[in-house]
Amino acid sequence: MADPVFTMPFATLMGVEIVETDKARVIGRLTVREDLCTSGHILHGGAYMAFADTLGAIAGFLNLPAGAGTTTLESKTNFLGSARVGEMVSGETTPLHVGRRSSVWQTRITNDAGKLLAVVTQTQMVLEPR
Repeated sequence: MADPVFTMPFATLMGVEIVETDKARVIGRLTVREDLCTSGHILHGGAYMAFADTLGAIAGFLNLPAGAGTTTLESKTNFLGSARVGEMVSGETTPLHVGRRSSVWQTRITNDAGKLLAVVTQTQMVLEPR
C-alpha cells in the first residue's frame, strides 16, 4: 500500500513524516519550522491540530472497508506545552473506538524529551463507497 500521506498535499507541505502505520497505531514526526510558528517562534496551534488530523486520518483510512473513504467529523485539542523552532515533535495516534460508521482516535503529541505538548481527540466518519 502506498503511504497515505502522499495523497495529503497539506501534510506534505507541512513536512509530516510518517514513521509507523498499523491499524492500531500511527506514529509521525514533524520538525518545527519558522513558517509553522506563531509569534515567539513556537509551533502554531493550528499546526498541532493539522499534524494530529493527518495521523488520525491515516489511522481511520487503515481501518476502512474496501472502497470506503473517511473524513474528519469532529476534533478537540488540549494544548499543554510549546515547541520551539528546530525542535522535533512526535505524534502517536491510537483508537478509542473503531466502528462501522465512525472511528475515534486520540493523538498524543510530545517533544524529544517525552513532555506531553498536546492531546487531540478526533472522530473520523466512514464514507460508504458509491
